[in-house]
Amino acid sequence: MLSMWTSSGKTEQRLAKRATVILLSNEGVPLSEISARTGLTRKVCSKWRKRFAELGIPGLSDMPGRGRPKVYDAESRVDVLALACTTPVDGSARWSVRKLAEVAGPSKSTVHAILSAGKLKPHKTRYWCGKSPDPEFSEKRASIVGLYLSPPENALVLCVDEKSQLQALDRTQPLLPMRPDDPARLTATYKRNGTTCLLAALAVHQGEVTAKCVDSANSQEFLRFLKQLYRQYPGKDLHIIVDNLATHKQTVKTWVASKKRVYMHFTPTYASWLNQIEIWFNIFTRDVIRGGIWPSKQALVSQIMEYVRNYNKLWAKPFRWTYTGEPLTA
Repeated sequence: MLSMWTSSGKTEQRLAKRATVILLSNEGVPLSEISARTGLTRKVCSKWRKRFAELGIPGLSDMPGRGRPKVYDAESRVDVLALACTTPVDGSARWSVRKLAEVAGPSKSTVHAILSAGKLKPHKTRYWCGKSPDPEFSEKRASIVGLYLSPPENALVLCVDEKSQLQALDRTQPLLPMRPDDPARLTATYKRNGTTCLLAALAVHQGEVTAKCVDSANSQEFLRFLKQLYRQYPGKDLHIIVDNLATHKQTVKTWVASKKRVYMHFTPTYASWLNQIEIWFNIFTRDVIRGGIWPSKQALVSQIMEYVRNYNKLWAKPFRWTYTGEPLTA
């Protein structure tokens, strides 16, 4: 342990010097030479030898209560914590340690210590789902969850949505591949080669995805996609789950009314998370979009469709509910 302290570049210098005192003493080096090598006085070297003999390695640490007393009292620390809970007046969205130190007075290290003791993290933001204002939230949620858990006989449950503005970004320099201790590297400069929109439908109980790339995810394209699904699954009652986007309602109602085996189910307001296609979109974004490089829009479209084909062939399976906490309430 003592040898590790002296050889590691991360050990605090005070501990490394104390370990050196003990190691040199164990080698029989005179106290005067130990003092010269470590830069500590003979009295200090003698103290650490004695502490080590009595307490072992723990004896080389500082005793509790030693060191410079805290300059900032409880009231001053409360003021720093209260300030950290406010919104900065300089237009910033949140406080940084540096800005708190400039306004409150303590050093950055003191502010950091105060925030840590108060368990405050101004640099972090956690998102949560607020309560939906939809007066029919409970009914709509029950309808969708019921389709997930117990679909009607001869029915196919499809979660449908679009992911718009997928950019075909090309980099101005070639990708530098990953190597030991170094991740793959992309230039920060890029060239836009156009955008595409992805329409996708997840067959909930099969796990398969039907996808189509279009230039614009408008109501006409959405209706064409629904008609494609209608032809793709003949003889099945289609229960289609979508969110409340106007695109999903405008020209669709008349067509749905003319089809006996198509049923639309709209998620409650601010509750698109009930739509399982959002889970797949998260997987898709991680696997395909993040960090991608495409010389053209067509290259992006081709990669998307190739990914969907391989997903259906290799990985498609129903998503399983894994939440084990308290029941969620409206």
